[in-house]
Amino acid sequence: MSTTLDTIKEQISSNPVLIYMKGSPQMPQCGFSGQSVQALMACGQKFAFVNILEHPDIRAELPKYANWPTFPQLWLNGELVGGNDIILDLHQQGELQKMIEEAVASAA
Repeated sequence: MSTTLDTIKEQISSNPVLIYMKGSPQMPQCGFSGQSVQALMACGQKFAFVNILEHPDIRAELPKYANWPTFPQLWLNGELVGGNDIILDLHQQGELQKMIEEAVASAA
């Protein structure tokens, strides 16, 4: 019987680019998730997502595991990058694209 924490660790370790968000990339359920997903999509790489609204257990456990209270959360190669503000800053600086390409390349 796997725990919520096991599930989170499995999701993070098996997806080089992963965003925990409210809603889906096609139908974000909050403005911050929408902005973050747009920045990710602009990078042109595939990414995984978890809709925390459909997984209240993950929504409750992840902030404790990540030591990050809010959503969305972007994870690259098992490392927490951060939330919406950080994602948008990195995107505007042109860093997000490089980070995502490196994460995807190292996982290949």
